[in-house]
Amino acid sequence: MTAGVPPTVQWTGDAGGAVRMIDQTLLPGEMVMLDCTDVECVAQAIERLSVRGAPAIGCAAALGMALAAHRSDATDARAMLADLQAARERLAATRPTAVNLFWALGEMDRVIAEHADEDPDALRAGLLARAEDIVEDDLQRCMAIGRNALELIPPGANILTHCNAGALATAGYGTALGVIRAAHEAGRDVHVWVDETRPLLQGARLTAWELVTEGIPATLICDNMAGRVMSQGRVDCVVVGSDRIAANGDVANKIGTYTVAVLAAHHGVPFYVAAPVSTIDYDLASGDLIPIEERAPEEVAMLGHRACAPVCPDVAIHNPAFDVTPADLVAAIITEKGVARAPYTASLAAVRD
Repeated sequence: MTAGVPPTVQWTGDAGGAVRMIDQTLLPGEMVMLDCTDVECVAQAIERLSVRGAPAIGCAAALGMALAAHRSDATDARAMLADLQAARERLAATRPTAVNLFWALGEMDRVIAEHADEDPDALRAGLLARAEDIVEDDLQRCMAIGRNALELIPPGANILTHCNAGALATAGYGTALGVIRAAHEAGRDVHVWVDETRPLLQGARLTAWELVTEGIPATLICDNMAGRVMSQGRVDCVVVGSDRIAANGDVANKIGTYTVAVLAAHHGVPFYVAAPVSTIDYDLASGDLIPIEERAPEEVAMLGHRACAPVCPDVAIHNPAFDVTPADLVAAIITEKGVARAPYTASLAAVRD
């Protein structure tokens, strides 16, 4: 993050151990830190989007497992494992689409298996060490994504992005915004078109805030203005993040991303996806198999604390949090291991951890 801005999510030794995170529901109005001292708090923070973005959710889940171990009163391995299993089940049930959550929990499973026959203190230490490694590793992966993308971003580029895939969505630096940050740091003089991203305005509230904080020129637009600026030749490329990428290159990202990809294809604008390899779900052959989270209707019917639509049984509200962009609309997927291009089944397999 920018100097003076705390990490998105981190471990703190205060009060015997806690997971500390920026409460993103209050940005950009307030910078409030949330200290979770139990797993339920971490799970609720993920569900209500206090922490959000696939990589950041994975980091929070890993730290949540370490927290469960540190807060457990277990004095033997069997009791400790029971506490950790309960914590894992709760965290896994929070949000279904972001695969980084399940990847991080899988990493914690490996640590548990390695220390299953040891005393609880060894298990606590092992889980915390791996969780903190995951957080640091995510930061380094994002910075590598930014470096790898430089070949795609020309000087003076006008870049359109959708939702928030910045430092707030990761351990720091960002995926899509990591690409933009790297170009800015390289002196490319980029300008960013920021989709507001209804219904929760992550673009307006979070991406615009990050760019202003970084001093990167940006213009905020409503989601339905993206086609207009493309038709005027004012967009050179689109860069978005992802919550899950299927093995064939189909990409799940914030709702509205598919629309942007279709518009980009029509106007001949390259559509790039930036994501760490941990976001690729090699077990899913195509995007049709990606579970799409359906969120509360109030998110659509309310704007802040004000009703912007009738909330009653006579008006049905559909609120999928994500959509899937087919691989044939994606010009490239930028990972920390390089830039993958079609055919994605081969190129994504080549960057697999």
